[in-house]
Amino acid sequence: MNIYVKDIIEICNAKLICGNPDLECVNFSKDTRTILENDVYVAIKGEKFDGNDYYEEAFLKGASACILDNIDLNNFDYQKYSDKTILLVEDSIKCLWQLASFKRSKYNIEVVAITGSVGKTSTKDMVANVLSQKYRVLKTSGNNNNHIGLPLTILKLKDEEVLVVEMGMNHFKEISLLTNIAKPTIAIITNIGTSHVGNLGSRENILKAKLEIVEGLSKDGILIVNNDNDLLHNLKIDNTNILTVGIDNKSTYMAQDIKIMNESMTFNVNDNNKLININLNIGATPFVYNSLIAYAVGRILNLDENAIKRGIETVELSKNRLAKISMKKGYTIIDDTYNASYDSMKLALNILKNTKGKRKIAVLGDMLELGDYTKEMHEKIASEIINNDIDIVITIGNYSKYIDEKLIELNFSKDNLYHFDKESDTYEILDKLFEKDDVILFKSSHAIGLTNIVNYLLKMEE
Repeated sequence: MNIYVKDIIEICNAKLICGNPDLECVNFSKDTRTILENDVYVAIKGEKFDGNDYYEEAFLKGASACILDNIDLNNFDYQKYSDKTILLVEDSIKCLWQLASFKRSKYNIEVVAITGSVGKTSTKDMVANVLSQKYRVLKTSGNNNNHIGLPLTILKLKDEEVLVVEMGMNHFKEISLLTNIAKPTIAIITNIGTSHVGNLGSRENILKAKLEIVEGLSKDGILIVNNDNDLLHNLKIDNTNILTVGIDNKSTYMAQDIKIMNESMTFNVNDNNKLININLNIGATPFVYNSLIAYAVGRILNLDENAIKRGIETVELSKNRLAKISMKKGYTIIDDTYNASYDSMKLALNILKNTKGKRKIAVLGDMLELGDYTKEMHEKIASEIINNDIDIVITIGNYSKYIDEKLIELNFSKDNLYHFDKESDTYEILDKLFEKDDVILFKSSHAIGLTNIVNYLLKMEE
């Protein structure tokens, strides 16, 4: 079910500056760099740019229409754009929300919504891969899990039978907005950790923010939670059907006989006393929980055990999420550069430890949005480095100096500790430092730019 220009006029109280009210709007884009022929361009104002300045470029690249919220009509060349369709709205982001809500209302499909402090994207990938064994599935691409990315995902709906969306947040009321647009039939909370604790003040407040996902849950919907997480354990919410997964605490679906090897693991899912063996090519306990969640969703939506097992075991994680890259010079990169919190960095360091290689090297940048907890969380990473027997540590940024200081206090060798103020200072030095059979983890908050280092190293091998 596609949207027409006349729908946008009615739903968003838009003004048709010029063009065809009967034009069908099939695909929507906010980026002129990736816009495709016949896409509808939605101009978004950012902190450092105004998308309204690029509508001419959008038309040059083949856009069929543009939705703008800032245009000088006094100097507008109506003749030049007489064959184009331009809509003016009060707020283009609010327009996106309204259109996504409208489109969602036209689909009687299963919607799986996933939030949590850590593991949202990998759980999304696994759930979507399981469900794709039986259904046509649309999922959030990459990390488009915010107030812009989620509605744009919904607007991509065509003939899919299941929608799997990721919901991120930094503050209260953000997931509330997203869930009331997506209207999930199944909601998932992977865990409650420390991400964004600087904004929200406590893990208890993070829980409150994540629980906003229930606001949009359908009346007969199901909430799936990790019963081993301290703040989610024995969770009860009035008028909400809660299904649990766990390893240590009695849950609806449990994992047992877990065996973690170098770079792989095996375990059994206990499904009503029937054991389903799962083999994964990644060795880390958090992926057991991801698998249990994916298993639970598969069972809710009537997949058989073999299809669920196949979906879990063949999953491919999104880019920059624990991606292993074999370099021509003989070393291996673990690219986990999309973002970082204490919990996800702890996981990544454990995976580094368990990856086969000669020297284990951690290239770590700042973790952001920790507020008053910044020093404490970075110092705790130093302890994890020691616990995981990391050989060489390279830190980048301002806050990561706390890691260095704590490592020195813990008697980590200064000869194996390097620090750089910014990622651009590291390129040539790191390439010379790495040797054959090394395994190197790259991990930081996205804004630190460690993705640029990985891309540089890859380009050097071309």
